[in-house]
Amino acid sequence: MKWKGFIYLSSIPGGFAAVQEFCSICEEHGFVIGKGRIMLELLTGNEAVARGAYEAGVHFAAAYPGTPSTEILEALAKYDEVDAQWSPNEKVAMEVAIGAAIGGARSMVSMKHVGLNVAADPLFTASYMGVNGGLVIVTADDPGMHSSQDEQDNRYYARFAKLPMLEPSNSQECKDYVVLAFALSEEFDTPVLLRLTTRTAHGRSPVNLGQRQEIKVKEYKRQIEKYIVLPAHARKLHPKVHQRMVRLEDYACSTPVNEIQLRGRDLGIVTCGAAYQYVREACPEASVLKLGMTYPVPTELIRRFAGEVDELVVVEELEPLLEDHIRGMSLEVKGKDMFTRFGELSTETIREGLGLENAVSSRVSGGAVEPEQPIPGRPPVLCPGCPHRGVFYNLNRLGAVVTGDIGCYTLGALPPLSAMDTCLCMGASIGKALGMEKAQGKEFARKTVAVIGDSTFLHSGITGLMDVVYNHGTITTVILDNGITAMTGHQHNPATGFTAKRGPAYKVDLEQIARAVGVERVRVVDAYDIDAVYSVLKEEMAVEEPSVVIARRPCALTVKSRSKGYSVNSRCIGCRKCIKLGCPALAIKDGVAEINSQLCTGCGMCAQVCPRQAITLSEESKGDSRG
Repeated sequence: MKWKGFIYLSSIPGGFAAVQEFCSICEEHGFVIGKGRIMLELLTGNEAVARGAYEAGVHFAAAYPGTPSTEILEALAKYDEVDAQWSPNEKVAMEVAIGAAIGGARSMVSMKHVGLNVAADPLFTASYMGVNGGLVIVTADDPGMHSSQDEQDNRYYARFAKLPMLEPSNSQECKDYVVLAFALSEEFDTPVLLRLTTRTAHGRSPVNLGQRQEIKVKEYKRQIEKYIVLPAHARKLHPKVHQRMVRLEDYACSTPVNEIQLRGRDLGIVTCGAAYQYVREACPEASVLKLGMTYPVPTELIRRFAGEVDELVVVEELEPLLEDHIRGMSLEVKGKDMFTRFGELSTETIREGLGLENAVSSRVSGGAVEPEQPIPGRPPVLCPGCPHRGVFYNLNRLGAVVTGDIGCYTLGALPPLSAMDTCLCMGASIGKALGMEKAQGKEFARKTVAVIGDSTFLHSGITGLMDVVYNHGTITTVILDNGITAMTGHQHNPATGFTAKRGPAYKVDLEQIARAVGVERVRVVDAYDIDAVYSVLKEEMAVEEPSVVIARRPCALTVKSRSKGYSVNSRCIGCRKCIKLGCPALAIKDGVAEINSQLCTGCGMCAQVCPRQAITLSEESKGDSRG
């Protein structure tokens, strides 16, 4: 089918060149550009997932932000027809979505791969319960760990929880597979997993838009044996889960999303997700079994494909889930002996693994082809004006043992701040600090500090603080309150006073929470005030009882009104004390400090640490400082 559409220049980022490229892609896919209604858009995979949910008639969606999945709910929140919310954590988001599905509404929950660990408890039991309205669970894996602490392969959750899984390879499939997932969910009475990876989530490609299905919320019927998973009920539900997987495997062998693409007989490649795109580019003449539904694994379809080729190879990112299954079918297969199980695949790594001639990136210079030079790396660093900087600067001065957490502030571990000892997972900092106190004793606790962001504290830090009080811990906890969920792009949370749709909401009081769990010593300090932060930290670390310090200042990127910044005068002796703050706006040039006026936000922390008063407010900025 050929869709007609009109492409507006303003609708495509990148200007006229991007429009030309877009039109070329459309023509390659058989689309005709003419007058009429817009039916085609360039969307990221995340935007396409949101669009698919919208077109599938979704009523409710929940999420906790986490790269690479964050933009799914952000995009969904723009549709008036969808009730979209940020939840305090992934487990709550999962539970609310399950409740909405039981209540008869088509519901979706999205999270990054490690977020599914947090939500695993309700996930497994939801597999037994099934659904009323359809339920789709989006998990976005991060091969290569672009923004994650591990690169687990969440296809194993599908096998573990006995749930079907779909894996799109481009934005069009992201949209289409969500629509399919809701249909499967209701047909087979099951939650359905949709797995993205960073490339499919953030890659942009043409998407053919459809209309929204107006799906009515189903009637809720009280079904005790289905929705109350007591042991007696679960014993009856478990065999039904197994029977469901048998039916789903039959479906997987016949669904068009699992497609045999026969070319030559010499080589047959089984692949899925983003790896399919690399395979098609690297091996255009190879026969391919493209799996859009990767679990349950379509055993008979694979056996049929294997009979059509002389050599069978599996190309899959991360773990050998498909390869191990095929080997268990007593078929000869190659896979991880040829391709890495670490990080992302690429066209080049696939060609190399298959022993084909490598594609070499190059550029033309003066008529000659030269190897392309690598792009210089950019070291990770806290932003100019980041309110966390002064806290870590002082923790370093105090020689504290710092248990860290997940967020922008994890960068406090890096030089020159070098003020973090551990980082594990969301909300773990407080529990780890208590554990170190239990191992090393009260004296060690006097130099132990847990740091955690405001959003992360609400995500899973409250229970850790409760444990400190309950089990007689004495460590100091610092809540780095910058008023937003910053690392993933400034999403709201229960402490900001706004919802995902930017509407007003009750603003959680962090001080009251700390006191409610039993902390009597709660201090609030201006994160920009270097001396005050130092004094408060020193005092609280000295006491032998649990204490909470809330270091408060808005994220520098959310502050709209700024001063013009600071400059260095002739008093500078090049002592480098300001450089120890690790601010990107500061540098040493010709032996003295220099401030980049384009980067300086006017926080004033560098002026506070300068022993010579060599850093002062710029003349044009006097009377206009935020600090």
